[in-house]
Amino acid sequence: MKISTISLLNELKDKTGNHLQYAETLLLKPENELNFRISTDSWSVLECLEHLNRYGDFYIPEVTQRISSSKTSFKPEFNPGVLGNYFAKSMLPKEKLNKMKTLKTMNPIHSQLNKEVVEKFILQQKQWLELLEKGREIDLGKTKTSISISKLITLKLGDIFRFVIYHNERHIVQAKNVFILKK
Repeated sequence: MKISTISLLNELKDKTGNHLQYAETLLLKPENELNFRISTDSWSVLECLEHLNRYGDFYIPEVTQRISSSKTSFKPEFNPGVLGNYFAKSMLPKEKLNKMKTLKTMNPIHSQLNKEVVEKFILQQKQWLELLEKGREIDLGKTKTSISISKLITLKLGDIFRFVIYHNERHIVQAKNVFILKK
């Protein structure tokens, strides 16, 4: 399954731009609303974003380093890897969000959070937009990136972009559902 590299990067930039815009609207909400939890074991809006920030703390420096050290040149088509494609697709939000376990270090439940979480998320989305733009200069299939659960496993950069942005999408939907279910 080959994908146009430009179409893929444009899709991911659009999603990231939407995540950025949504986060900017959250700055207008009071912190108590952003910390509201539907149940004791569900995440608040701030916990959803904190979870994404923790992944961003790993992936942004990793992707930045891999892009800057890449000796490849742009390739017009991207062919997802089997494992990377599986991970990316598993992150896409479904009609009814299926619960997934997360690593303990990535689970922000019951953390004391404030709007700095939103500000950091906004900054990270701007960094993702820059990285996606730099992706137009290299081969997204030949450039490999470590994953957060093991530095020994590497995936194609195009799959990492898809995984991270789809993961962000999944938790933005979850955050939006907190406000819907609250009413």
